[in-house]
Amino acid sequence: MNTCRVAQVATANGTFEVVERELPRPGPRHVRIAVEACGICHSDAFFVGAGMPGVRFPLVPGHEVAGRVDELGEGAEDSGWHVGDRVTVGWFGGSCGHCTPCRQGDFIVCDSLKIPGYAYDGGFADAMTAPIDALARIPDALTAAHAGPMACAGVTTYNGLRRGSARPGDLVAVLGIGGLGHLGVQYAAAMGFETVAIARGAEKAEFAKRLGAHHYVDSTAGTPVSEALLSLGGARAVLATAGDSEAIAATVDGMTHRGELIVVGASPEPMGISPFQLIMRGRTVRGHPSGTAQDVQETMAFSALHGIRPMVETVPLDEADAAYRKMLDGSARFRMVLTTG
Repeated sequence: MNTCRVAQVATANGTFEVVERELPRPGPRHVRIAVEACGICHSDAFFVGAGMPGVRFPLVPGHEVAGRVDELGEGAEDSGWHVGDRVTVGWFGGSCGHCTPCRQGDFIVCDSLKIPGYAYDGGFADAMTAPIDALARIPDALTAAHAGPMACAGVTTYNGLRRGSARPGDLVAVLGIGGLGHLGVQYAAAMGFETVAIARGAEKAEFAKRLGAHHYVDSTAGTPVSEALLSLGGARAVLATAGDSEAIAATVDGMTHRGELIVVGASPEPMGISPFQLIMRGRTVRGHPSGTAQDVQETMAFSALHGIRPMVETVPLDEADAAYRKMLDGSARFRMVLTTG
């Protein structure tokens, strides 16, 4: 076949349509991927809604891609990739290699980060091309539908925790147990943290415990979240996965001295945190951006070792618009994943 299907939007906030396109050919140090699954991330809305500068339409989103290498561009095999290799491509879709962050080895904050579905056509498709530095190998233990979300949601929460200041035995809170947070709770427990899950509603307590949380805080119960955390001894770290600036700020006074707030839930609203709250107890606030392809590979390896999986609802590519709307309106409890099989 010389064509493939893609799910694209023609205009900002448009409806997804599945159309036929010419099958892409990989350029130098690129591969073509036969896509098997692609997660739908809340961040896709930044591009579909033209919330990022330079978005071009028609747009094919998708940065939680899992599939197999289908064709090698010039130089790709020299880097150890072969047709048939199982790979993911995530938020990190390649780097420029020459900006200051790249020269310092900090590729995930590259000045010209190549996000799939923004810098080039993403994974809402039967096939796509990607640079070889964006590829992570999928372990045999993970299905494509599970591996795709690991390339963004998984690596974001895993890296956020493992690069934080908390150590095994410390009290760590995860704010939100949705698409990011349900993975964050599993990772926190597997890393040996005394894990607190924070969410809205008493009915979520049992689910939080099934994920591995040792404690559950209902943010609607009447007791301020900060007081609930202090009653448990105070959090050494809070992983804020909920995109709610007010809820994020409400955790700060529940942290210990030298406590760390790790923000991974994206929101355009400012957080109401005063310098006094930070200075007097030596607390820090850190924004954390996803991870490189190597980080994704390590995330998948850790997940396979500990039996950690994203909770997914799979739908065929032809139903991309309905699946995207379900993610957008919040009726998708965890991760919507498009499949091409």
